[in-house]
Amino acid sequence: MFKYILKRIGLSIIILFGVSVIIYFLVRLMPTDYLTTKFSSQLQQGTIKQEDIDRIKELYGLADNSFKGILTGYFNWAGNLLRGELGDSFIYEKPVAQVIVENMGISFIIAFIAMIFQFAISIPLGISSATHQYSFRDYTVTVLAMVGISLPSFFFAALLIRVFAAELGWFPVSGLVSAQEVYTNSFSDRIRYLLDMGHHLVLPMIVLVVLSIGSLMRYTRTNTLEVLNADYIRTARAKGLSEKKVIYVHAFRNTMIPLVTLLAGILPSLFGGAMITEEVFAIDGIGRLAYKALQAGDIPFVMGYNMFLAVLTVIGTLFSDLMYAVVDPRVKLGK
Repeated sequence: MFKYILKRIGLSIIILFGVSVIIYFLVRLMPTDYLTTKFSSQLQQGTIKQEDIDRIKELYGLADNSFKGILTGYFNWAGNLLRGELGDSFIYEKPVAQVIVENMGISFIIAFIAMIFQFAISIPLGISSATHQYSFRDYTVTVLAMVGISLPSFFFAALLIRVFAAELGWFPVSGLVSAQEVYTNSFSDRIRYLLDMGHHLVLPMIVLVVLSIGSLMRYTRTNTLEVLNADYIRTARAKGLSEKKVIYVHAFRNTMIPLVTLLAGILPSLFGGAMITEEVFAIDGIGRLAYKALQAGDIPFVMGYNMFLAVLTVIGTLFSDLMYAVVDPRVKLGK
């Protein structure tokens, strides 16, 4: 086990190096240039010269967009990374690591609660659909799942805002708390603050849950159907066990084994934020901040954010492999 972990860590470092090179080159080739955009009006007014802008770009290693210049800029960025420095964000004017730590909390809370609802809804639906294959229930669940998978997040979010916020007025349109409310540090105000935040997060949570349960439900249904056709399930039924015990004791345990592989994608989604959903609902989570940074061409933040997600993905993949070996004794970790 220890040798396997060391081997995977070494492989992960190589993967992260390759990912960082690709991301850096892609970011440097973006048409958006933050420094040029920032000083464009001053350049037109004559209060600053192009030489001054080029000097600032040179300071950040962004002046030369040739292959050699980008490669030099990458090694400068990588050198700072090895010293534990992700640089300062252009638009947020803070260290990138500080911005990520300060704003990923709300994204984590939203994603974690949405994940709980996602598993609590999709797994029972998938099992029920599999145990009633080709029935009206199976077709209904399948259609709803396909609708959820097919809906774009921005369209579904805008639809919910139009119906439940603009027309019915049941929920706020955007934000985390009501702008007109003032809260103190008293216990009662803290409760009111949490309730206000929960009221604002209902629609974003619905978007995240509805759009995510479809794929997991189909995945659970497929795995359950495979398990129900196994020999040991037929043996359990032949012994006279009740159908409920066959499904929820013998079949369910083995159905959950392939779901462990989903852990690799859960970790980055928990901390990475839902970029489109946060932008539509104006929630200042890490996803929305990354979206704004990408639009503005904030290279230090975009690099730091993407490497943050890459590290989480690698950790999630390793954890998923280890958990797969734990829940399924037949799986042996390679040496």
